[in-house]
Amino acid sequence: MRSGACFAVTARILLVAGVVLAGISGCGTPGAPLPPSLDLPQPVSDLAASRAGDRVTLRWTNPQKTTDHQGIAQATGKITARICRSVPDPPTSNAAKAGDCQSVETLSVAPGKQAEFADTLPAALAGGSPRPLLYAVEVLNRRGRSAGLSEPAVVLAGAAPPAVENLSAQARAEGVALGWQTDDSRAAVRLHRRLLTPTRSVPAKSTFGQQAEEAPERDLIVDIAGVRSTPGAHAGALDRDIRFGQRYQYTAQRVVFVTMGGKNLELDGAVSAPVQVDTTDRFPPAIPSGLAAVYSAATGARNSVPSINLSWSPDTETDLAGYIVYRSADGPTWQRISPPEPVSVPTWQDSKISLGQTYHYAVSAIDQSGNESGRSAPATESVPENP
Repeated sequence: MRSGACFAVTARILLVAGVVLAGISGCGTPGAPLPPSLDLPQPVSDLAASRAGDRVTLRWTNPQKTTDHQGIAQATGKITARICRSVPDPPTSNAAKAGDCQSVETLSVAPGKQAEFADTLPAALAGGSPRPLLYAVEVLNRRGRSAGLSEPAVVLAGAAPPAVENLSAQARAEGVALGWQTDDSRAAVRLHRRLLTPTRSVPAKSTFGQQAEEAPERDLIVDIAGVRSTPGAHAGALDRDIRFGQRYQYTAQRVVFVTMGGKNLELDGAVSAPVQVDTTDRFPPAIPSGLAAVYSAATGARNSVPSINLSWSPDTETDLAGYIVYRSADGPTWQRISPPEPVSVPTWQDSKISLGQTYHYAVSAIDQSGNESGRSAPATESVPENP
């Protein structure tokens, strides 16, 4: 019995040892310890700057990850953005240095969100000759540390051209006529147009196709360098690329173009007060021209009948609906002979004619708003008595 008990005890000891060894053999080898995260927000990568008068507007996207590619938790709340500016020396330099970049403002911003800041230039930077001015943004963590400045955004310091005064806009048949007061400045004028009505494809009421969606914003540069003008008089431009039935808003600013350090830069004046215009279509299309009438005898083929064939030069209006054909047997009295729907092509065949009769024809154009032009110069043709 003593030997059997010894065997049982030995078996239990071996079993426990086997379990312990199994547990030890299942553990992985510990790796090297990871360094603690610096928790530095990634630098801003899309900083953009634009100047209008004495104000410089900066726009950028705040980072949402750290340099360790860890997300900046929303639970940490806001992060800090420091805006700074510098005048490079030499002027051809495009680098913003942390030591030379003077702080302008410090903002509390949200990770991953769009940000905007407007800087009013001091007199020293808002006057004098054009020269580069660099802006940068530095994003700081809660401990006030950063991964460095963003790539700089460049504008021009110096005296901006004067603001445009008394901007006006008036709808005309050929487009929107814009006017403003002139002064001694020879700077170009940028007209900025914004579409206030919803963009949509405009279906045509005939076979002339449809107009594509209109761009919501558009710029027009007016170069007045070679135009003689008297200060206080009015200058102007015509925006031909408009759609009737729309509402537009226009602003204007003077622009000086400067090439510096191999780059083309702008020095922009203040933006004018906006003006709005409704382009209600009250304007008929152009009167058709080139109308010709030619008698054509029956050819003897089946369904062939004598006729007078009309043709004219097509109108080019984008909102053209078609044409209306008129006929007169005596000259003064005109009768519409085309159907209620406008004729979609610049041709017409009149087969309701009588032998030995002389006919006079005229054509008008009509647009999609129902505005009809005057009648064209008449064309006359006679039907032989014995064709």
